[in-house]
Amino acid sequence: MSRRPSIVIVGAGPRGTGLLERLAANLPELYGDAPLDIHLVDPHPAGPGRIWRTEQSPLLWMNSRAGDVTMFTDETVDLAGPVRPGPTLAAWAGIDGRAFPTRPQQGAYLRWVYERARDALPPSVTVHEHRTTALRIGGPREGHQRVWLDGEAVPLLADLVVLTVGHVDARPDAEQRDLAEFAARHRLVHLPPDFTADTDLDALPAGEPVLVRGFGLAFVDLMVLLTEGRGGRYEGEGDALVYVPSGKEPVLHVGSRRGVPYHSKIGYELDGERPPLPRFFGPEQTGALLARGGPVDFRRDVWPLIDKELGWAHYHRLFSTHPERTALAWEDFERAYEAAPPRGAELAAVVAAAVPDPADRLDLDALDHPLDGLRYESAEALQHGLRDYITEDLARRHDPAHSSDAAVFAGLLSVYGQLLRLGKHVDPGAWWHGFFSYLASGPPGPRLRRLLALSRAGVVRFLGPRITVETDEERGLFRAASAAVPGEWTEARALVEARIPDPTLEHTGSPLLRGLYEEGIRATAGGRLVVDPVDGRLLEHDGRPHPRRFALGPHTSVRTDSAFTRPRTGGIVFRQNDITARAALGFLRAPECRPPALPGALTPAS
Repeated sequence: MSRRPSIVIVGAGPRGTGLLERLAANLPELYGDAPLDIHLVDPHPAGPGRIWRTEQSPLLWMNSRAGDVTMFTDETVDLAGPVRPGPTLAAWAGIDGRAFPTRPQQGAYLRWVYERARDALPPSVTVHEHRTTALRIGGPREGHQRVWLDGEAVPLLADLVVLTVGHVDARPDAEQRDLAEFAARHRLVHLPPDFTADTDLDALPAGEPVLVRGFGLAFVDLMVLLTEGRGGRYEGEGDALVYVPSGKEPVLHVGSRRGVPYHSKIGYELDGERPPLPRFFGPEQTGALLARGGPVDFRRDVWPLIDKELGWAHYHRLFSTHPERTALAWEDFERAYEAAPPRGAELAAVVAAAVPDPADRLDLDALDHPLDGLRYESAEALQHGLRDYITEDLARRHDPAHSSDAAVFAGLLSVYGQLLRLGKHVDPGAWWHGFFSYLASGPPGPRLRRLLALSRAGVVRFLGPRITVETDEERGLFRAASAAVPGEWTEARALVEARIPDPTLEHTGSPLLRGLYEEGIRATAGGRLVVDPVDGRLLEHDGRPHPRRFALGPHTSVRTDSAFTRPRTGGIVFRQNDITARAALGFLRAPECRPPALPGALTPAS
């Protein structure tokens, strides 16, 4: 009996769900009603996956407004396949589009999207859910692939394998191992990088100081779970917001490289004329980088173009909405800005002559190092200084008079799309993705207002920028200090690394990804799978695309920020899903993909 053609999708969270939706949309054109088995492998529920599972605290929010979240294509997405529109999270759940939904609400939406995509498949297609972990992939490039699953003696047999594993755990690096060993010797608490919702926080006792390294979104989750999650509450609103402790909270001493939280989500809509993008970092520039041959260095070759592109978005918006804050006609500024080389004295002079107020100029270096050069007389002075900084940031990010900030956000989205074109030829590295999140993917405004209330209550203490964490072997303590308060050290018996694990192959906790790395699959300098930017096929060590293996997501060289996106913004991730789905279906349509079954492999009947 002939074996049915099959695809194994490893990872059934939002990215795997988005791929399934595109398979369903493209099947009628490319595959017809021929039989097909689709195997979804994930220990977590299909749709929400691990990060968005519905069984987590409703205190945890999304960092996007409900109206800004969709899993569906629209006419703005550049697709070869058909558009299949659908509701945003807000429309589906019947909630205010301006609200920040809880993660369980997003999980329920993703489960519904998955079920809708599954039910849209024709009767000839069968979906098999495997609630377990994929351990290993084997098989020759010319033949069928085998996928070994945890708890199964016999592997799944597949014509194609697509990896959509999303964010996974990581094994500790040398520094984290040393810290863990130190903590074990002295009976301290050390919590390594992890997803905060999965971390056992009971080890952090009430009233005790805790050093926290990291001030991004993982810290916000930590802050919420250790305060409201332990029975604390807020009273009042605005500047009068007060935190009423339960008495069960530890005292969080938080610092990071920048020393400040991510910028607040922008609290208004970008209306009126939008900056025409791309302009200085588009297909022409990326094409020129690729055409010249040789390696492309992000900092040397790409970052100057990004800097000029984001400046273009910023100043276009400033000139179009607030010409009274400028000193040149737009046409004159546009010509001078275009002629000036990126990131040089000439460009800085053009901007200074046209924009009198330094507060209206875009300085990405200053944004990335907001506390550089600042010194405080005491730790208490630092608390006041940081509260002022956060208060000013909240005011600016909710004031349409500074809508050039929103234009920079639009520019960042455009830049991300162009970086995908460069694909395997450049690795932006962890700094770029962190900088993007810092500017464009920060917490909702209410979270930062609560952070201010916690600071005033003494539950959160700021350490400052460029923190140093040391171990004191003699006293059996962790110690932390910042250059912003010379000579000031904070000691604690607990250290929390408030960040998610970096998705590198070298330290991944995924046995499947680690196995590929150890077999010599091609990887970027930053430790991600190198994939063909055209369709997501894995590249082998000799640079050839593997005909039967694909990968999509944060563990690849063609990394996108999220598996879902804002409606009517081009949906780059949806375009990637569509291209990979069509490539997979086109491959499966070929007669050579339908040979007799091989012995020793799972089939639907077995």
